[in-house]
Amino acid sequence: MTFRERLRALPTFPPGLPPFGVDLDDLDTAPATPQELFAQWFDDALAAGVGAPHAATLSTADAEGRVHARTLVIKDVTADGWWFAGHASSPKGRDLAENPHAALTVFWRDLGRQVRITGRASSAGPDAGAADFRARPDGSRAAGLVGHQSEPLASPQQYRDAFAGRLDEAREHPDAVAPSWTAWVLTPATVEFWAASDDRGQSRLRYRTDPRTTDTNPRNDPAWTKELLWP
Repeated sequence: MTFRERLRALPTFPPGLPPFGVDLDDLDTAPATPQELFAQWFDDALAAGVGAPHAATLSTADAEGRVHARTLVIKDVTADGWWFAGHASSPKGRDLAENPHAALTVFWRDLGRQVRITGRASSAGPDAGAADFRARPDGSRAAGLVGHQSEPLASPQQYRDAFAGRLDEAREHPDAVAPSWTAWVLTPATVEFWAASDDRGQSRLRYRTDPRTTDTNPRNDPAWTKELLWP
């Protein structure tokens, strides 16, 4: 069997997928903001036992348009947007410094659901970054204190030694913070909710706001337009 045939033989979704959760024939009944619908879908993922429901793929691009993606965890969802964190000196930090436009993609396979958030990411400031870092477990704080993310590594032992030293520091100094640690908030311009079904095809609901408003005042309270999209 070829690799292509092996891929084609795999099921995409399990049977018994849930309904969309919104009356798509009457969008006025849908939640007023995408954050509210995201919270509902997230609760559904938790109730269904979906693994790591807070995991998301963050896509960024540098000043020359080269796109990079990685999986991380969402730290919060507020009226301001979707939050994530990391080193400002990391590849994603450098990308966002050059080009703040970014996208988050959340995929809950067991529910046949995907959410795509696009907008502009901005730093929430040093206090927010420090608070996020101190809330991390000791091992995660140690990894953050090691730094050098994505730099060439001479050997696994070099990292083991550095991590062991930083783990002691993290345990002895719980207030220690990696200097470049940053909390970002992705202020959405569009949020799209996509769902598969067993027998009704696919459904797509998009929330969008005026991108000019989002760009000039990223912390405003946007007025959302809700619209259906062809799958």
